[in-house]
Amino acid sequence: MSDTHGAAHDHGDHGHGGHDHHEHGGGVRRFVHDLLVPHTHDAADSVDDALEASSAGTRALRVSLVALLATTMLQLFIVLASGSVALLADTVHNFSDALTAVPLWVAFVLGRRAPTRRYTYGLGRSEDLAGLAIVLVVALSAVVAAWQSVERIVHPQPVENVGWVVVAGIIGFVGNEAVAIHRIRVGRRIGSAALVADGVHARTDGFTSLAVVLGAVGVLLGFPLADPIVGALISVAIVVLLVGTVRSVWTRLMDGIDPDLLERAEHALRHVDGVVAVHRVRLRWIGHRLHGDALVATEDALLSRVQDILDAAEAQLRESLPGVESVSIAARAR
Repeated sequence: MSDTHGAAHDHGDHGHGGHDHHEHGGGVRRFVHDLLVPHTHDAADSVDDALEASSAGTRALRVSLVALLATTMLQLFIVLASGSVALLADTVHNFSDALTAVPLWVAFVLGRRAPTRRYTYGLGRSEDLAGLAIVLVVALSAVVAAWQSVERIVHPQPVENVGWVVVAGIIGFVGNEAVAIHRIRVGRRIGSAALVADGVHARTDGFTSLAVVLGAVGVLLGFPLADPIVGALISVAIVVLLVGTVRSVWTRLMDGIDPDLLERAEHALRHVDGVVAVHRVRLRWIGHRLHGDALVATEDALLSRVQDILDAAEAQLRESLPGVESVSIAARAR
């Protein structure tokens, strides 16, 4: 197959259509995985305008920041009154979760800046760096929680006002789950892996808050070491669930893409009238917007006809992949 007339085009924001969610295998393992490490389907339900997406992300962060700070303050008062190290671990982690809103907030603001001659793709990559900052903050909170728990196991201290510790654990779960639902929902809608990762972080905190309740029950049943042991288990859980977040952030930093996205793009291009083969499709995320290019083979070498085919190919690709910022499609004749 020889190269003939080449054609390429590159556009900015255009409208794009809906999105069909693909199905996954069932089972308890899949349910638990999606609950604790939910993915975004990369561009699932992305809104049409990048500015609107960044604004939605910023609003989500403001709401979650206020909610988590309120939850943390309530728990801190009970920590001071009870001396519970498990609750202290949970409170520290909740506070770190609130702090992760700051780098994400900065990233969303930077991502709204227009491209320049130096940063021709804009500053959307700052969102991926914010995801890296989240990983570091979560890891630090795990270290602090583990250190406090081991210290209390070696040097036991009584836990007072255990009933209030139970209440604080429930408050922590409710507050974090509400924030997790909000962050993950908005993150999926705007295609932000970093915001979804932050939502997973909040959900993790919710489950560790329930662990605090179990530790308090153990103390009530006459097993005082239950409190620091639960604190240590919380630290382990943070590290285990951090692995999924690290993998997600690493994938974005290395221009990784959900293979399903690539399959949908190839499928869309193959079904364009006049396209006889798809030689290459490449996609990458910059912030929560997709950029890509493709090389297709056409049945006609006439330049005007090729241009019509490419226009149809771009329209089909944008309809199949919401969140596309720019796409360049080149053609060679059959």
